[in-house]
Amino acid sequence: MAEVNSKPHKGMKLSFTEVLRFVMVRWVQHPAMLARTLGGVGLATLADICTPLLAGRLVGDISTTVLPSPAEGGRAALLHDALLMVSGLLVLGLVGVMGRRSSYLGISKLSLAVMRQVLDDAFARVQRFSSDWHANSFAGSVVRRVTRGIWAIDTLDDTLLLLIAPELLVLVGTTLVLLVRAPLLGLVLAVMVVLFACLSIWLALRYVAPTARVSNEWDSKMGALLGDAITCNAVVKSFGAEQREEQHLHSVARTWAEKTYYSWYRGTNSANLQASYTLLMRVVMIGLAVLLWWRGAAGPGDVAYVLTMMFLIQGYLRDLGQQVSQVQRSVNEMEELVGLFATAPGVQDADGAVPLVVTDGAIELRDVSFCYPSQLTPIYRDFSLKIAAGSRVALVGASGSGKTTLTRLLQRLYDVQSGAILIDGQDIAHVTQQSLRRQIALVPQEPMLFHRTLAENIAYGQPDAPREAIEEAARLANADGFITQLPDGYDTLVGERGVKLSGGERQRVAIARAFLTNAPIVIFDEATASLDSESERLVQEAMARLMTERTVLVVAHRLATVRDLDRILVFEGGQIIEDGTHTTLMARPEGAYHRLVTLQSLEHG
Repeated sequence: MAEVNSKPHKGMKLSFTEVLRFVMVRWVQHPAMLARTLGGVGLATLADICTPLLAGRLVGDISTTVLPSPAEGGRAALLHDALLMVSGLLVLGLVGVMGRRSSYLGISKLSLAVMRQVLDDAFARVQRFSSDWHANSFAGSVVRRVTRGIWAIDTLDDTLLLLIAPELLVLVGTTLVLLVRAPLLGLVLAVMVVLFACLSIWLALRYVAPTARVSNEWDSKMGALLGDAITCNAVVKSFGAEQREEQHLHSVARTWAEKTYYSWYRGTNSANLQASYTLLMRVVMIGLAVLLWWRGAAGPGDVAYVLTMMFLIQGYLRDLGQQVSQVQRSVNEMEELVGLFATAPGVQDADGAVPLVVTDGAIELRDVSFCYPSQLTPIYRDFSLKIAAGSRVALVGASGSGKTTLTRLLQRLYDVQSGAILIDGQDIAHVTQQSLRRQIALVPQEPMLFHRTLAENIAYGQPDAPREAIEEAARLANADGFITQLPDGYDTLVGERGVKLSGGERQRVAIARAFLTNAPIVIFDEATASLDSESERLVQEAMARLMTERTVLVVAHRLATVRDLDRILVFEGGQIIEDGTHTTLMARPEGAYHRLVTLQSLEHG
């Protein structure tokens, strides 16, 4: 089965509508919150549309009504009518306040629900990307892409639902009202609004967006550099390279600042052009209203309505231009996050995949061909191998010979291009990845520990294990001795990647973790390669206990650690060139294994 392409989408350019669709699909998954938000927006917008109408009528009545003298009476009725309209303006204002409050509360819940959902989905997706994807991605850059995209969703929700939606409703509503009251003014307003919308969209997508995209790319590079340098701080210190790393960051930050300033510069130009257009629009509309009044085609109330409406519309248009630019920036900031969702996981469960059931632990590779995605030369061509259940097998050979690749394929970190890998007769391509990996315990050369307690690290494969089981696993792994000497014992935090522990201590914690999972298949990948003699002795004792009644694969360069194993496989160029016990292979003076043992004996002699 060929691996799906899951390389990072560097420089990915998603369309504007693709990113908007990504967010809107998640809006409709929360209908109650969306309805509350849009309902409040609609109520507040209706109040805004009605306010100029009522204000224009009030001005018209005041300007055209001749007050009767006190002796004639009727003043109280006129005052009552005026106060009624003033009360109406107050009611409209209160309706607007309550509508906006409802929309703010709705958008708060909606945005948080969508942000949490996207964060969960993005984290789940990144975890399932292939080992090749992670090998080609900076952790700091990935974190930055996700967090920046999450907060861009919040900005986008506010901008589209609380700002642009009511602005569009007000523009459409006032234009329709004006078309009824003064068709010429309404037509001019409609044309100018459409032109403004086209101008704003063009500026956002064609003028500002390209520079914003470049700015975001450099922002991700800066995050990647920070994460890489902080993660490798021990190496930086060991070489006294703090100043060099600071200069490197300074160089990247300077480029980021230049690209970001240029993006902001274009954004400012866009905003200024939009503001100039709205000023021209207001002058044209007020000038037409005054001209109609001069010709007797409009009264004072009509002029007052146009004035009130234009001040309202100009504010909305000014904001609309800014909001379109804000949407564009949010979309640019979300592109890399949405790109994660557009990237297919490298290894996926097959349709109808079932849990793996291991009864014995027999392993078979049948005519396997495999090539890493980043390489041109295959590692395996029609490679076949059978490993009996319960046997302890060493995989030895030069670097790049294919021994570690076998363990990666067995865990299905990669899919083979052809052939099959079977455990107890079950093709691992047709079982769930989770069930497969739970049946295989891995003790790597450099164990990765979480910045959590020792107890949590040991129990990572069995998080519900009781403390007694955790301590028993530690005793079997020769780890209980050093753990109980720590001030906090099993509750000691180990630091990021376990930096507070020595290499041998980390190895024993990893072995304890394997003991607790009680997996029927165990892989030791160079588990003693970088240990001192005392640590190696403790680790080898723990390994020997863990190997009992399990199928074991040991990837080893230090051949002294594999002499007592049941079988030794010597790899070269993706093929097994020798297969036997230590004794039988050493009986071949011209053999590859004999040569390797002799060389190591000379090196350590």
